[in-house]
Amino acid sequence: MKSVASKIDVHAHYLPAGYADELRGAGLVNPDGMRGYPQWSPESALETYDKLGIATGVLSISSPGVHYGDDAAARRLARRVNEEGADSVARFPARFGLFAELPMPDVEGSLEEISYALDVLHADGIALKTNAWGTYLGDPRFDRIFDELNRRKAVVFIHPTSPGCWKDCAMGYPRPMIEFPFDTTRAVTNLIFSGTLERCPDIRIIVPHNGGTIPMLAERITRVGAAVALGPVNKGDAMSYLRRLYYDTALAASSHTLLSLLQISDSSHIVYGSDWPWAPDSMVMSTNRQLESSEFFSEKDRSRIYRNNAIELIARLASLPDA
Repeated sequence: MKSVASKIDVHAHYLPAGYADELRGAGLVNPDGMRGYPQWSPESALETYDKLGIATGVLSISSPGVHYGDDAAARRLARRVNEEGADSVARFPARFGLFAELPMPDVEGSLEEISYALDVLHADGIALKTNAWGTYLGDPRFDRIFDELNRRKAVVFIHPTSPGCWKDCAMGYPRPMIEFPFDTTRAVTNLIFSGTLERCPDIRIIVPHNGGTIPMLAERITRVGAAVALGPVNKGDAMSYLRRLYYDTALAASSHTLLSLLQISDSSHIVYGSDWPWAPDSMVMSTNRQLESSEFFSEKDRSRIYRNNAIELIARLASLPDA
């Protein structure tokens, strides 16, 4: 059916030439405990997209991002990967979009890069990691970044990274397996109870992997937050903020995962994500099969998830061919 071949993938990663080499040179040989870095090029991505039924991939840099301890190096690397991502969009405007990377926790560098990425490169949005060297997104030191994104009514794609405590809690396992879903939950909970989402209602936020552990913990977060009066949650309880967010399907389309998500959201706030190339083809194909066979979604729901919801977030995509 047509919808299968017209997906807009909001969780599509890229690794520009030299990016992995620079991180290896900084000592990040096994990023987040993984065995290494996948290969990527625009041409290989398009070949794979055709196989996976992806019409357009909105590119972003995955964890560990661009900041490895040096602000100046992070600014330079963020600029480089953003320019290379924008070049891929310019070469293949119907096949790629771009969520630009920021050199957080460097605030001044991040504000400069927001301006360059959105005004000069015309990126479709901004990609943020769940924490920046252990500082979570709702921390007051990042208020200027979120205020600027709110002023611009930006689309923000949040991606997990290793928590600062990973050496104590990861048990030697690769952090994407367990720690990433929990760090997503930490970041979103922090955004709620810091007052950031209340203060910045015009940012449209995409949360990966169906929200990590958010759906399962949503009621607990809401009840405990209310019981101890956490944070300036003025216009509703925590659940109301969770319902505002968008959730992508990357590596999270099983029946039990979707059933939990649908307790706090619906098909109008779910968008397609693959996580390729960090997720291999076989894992993405499994996600696709689960979405196609899911009893929870009608064909109208699938059209929303695969394409229409992304177009509502990123208006530029509306003019692109759907297959």
